[in-house]
Amino acid sequence: LDPVVEHYSIKHYGGVNRVRCMPQQQNIVATWSDTGKVNLFNVESILQRFAASSGKGALQQSEIPSKPFFSYTKHRTEGYAIDWSRVKQGQLLSGDCEGDIHLWTPREDGGGYTVTPSYHANEKTKNTGGIPSVEDLQWSPTEATVFASAECGGYIRVFDIRAPGRSMLNHQVHENGSDVNVLSWNHLVTNLIASGSDDGVMSVWDLRKFSGDNISPLARFTPHQSPISSVEWHPTDESMVAVTDDMGAYIYDLSVEEDESAMTPGKLDIPPQLLFVHSGSEQFKEVHWHPQISSCLMTTAVSGYSAFIPSNL
Repeated sequence: LDPVVEHYSIKHYGGVNRVRCMPQQQNIVATWSDTGKVNLFNVESILQRFAASSGKGALQQSEIPSKPFFSYTKHRTEGYAIDWSRVKQGQLLSGDCEGDIHLWTPREDGGGYTVTPSYHANEKTKNTGGIPSVEDLQWSPTEATVFASAECGGYIRVFDIRAPGRSMLNHQVHENGSDVNVLSWNHLVTNLIASGSDDGVMSVWDLRKFSGDNISPLARFTPHQSPISSVEWHPTDESMVAVTDDMGAYIYDLSVEEDESAMTPGKLDIPPQLLFVHSGSEQFKEVHWHPQISSCLMTTAVSGYSAFIPSNL
């Protein structure tokens, strides 16, 4: 049988730079617009339609939302970085291309959000003439007050919202100044963070060794020929990570050890940890693991969506 894709559309003012749903309440969806607005939508009516069409519930006569129930317009420019906390329900971060990070806290009366401009761009990036953009944000999977940022100029910073206005850790992880585009915090081994950068390098960092002057990654992979556009740890396998660049989606297994005796001089340098490559789409943007089907992934690209199960997983 051919797959059937059921979909509904919501009008959105401006292009959608990034979209994320709240982990604890997945009908609440946040979008970053290229107009500089961050919007919150309640898509409960759409989820009810999906459930009814699959025979899992009765169709409720509720309208598909025509506008967000909350919009925030105090960012100075557009952005891409946005992340919901998995520890504290409703807590959100948004970061823009001017290097500002805003903290969202739900009001106790349920009447929207209190949004506070909390952190600013890395001064070292500004002083060297670089663009102080925040490219990605990730909340800690276990601590309600800790998050990390990926920034232009090659920086990764770690913050604690109990210490406003400054970062707790601040390191230029790429000496060549290549922008860090994306981050993923391992939910199973919580001292590990994976990053992807503009020079096509994917790295894994151990936060227990993320202090001092000489910071080195736990692992670093360089077979990519274009910027890394997304990275995501497997939800149930602590050593597996999915990555995309412009050309494809890649599955790495960090538990695979390198066999130097099997390496052939002059051959293409493909790391043994690279298990699978999925291609065929135009300009891959994001990859995500299915939360219930452990070997299934989905990608977004300029040419459309793709869902697949690697043959060797």
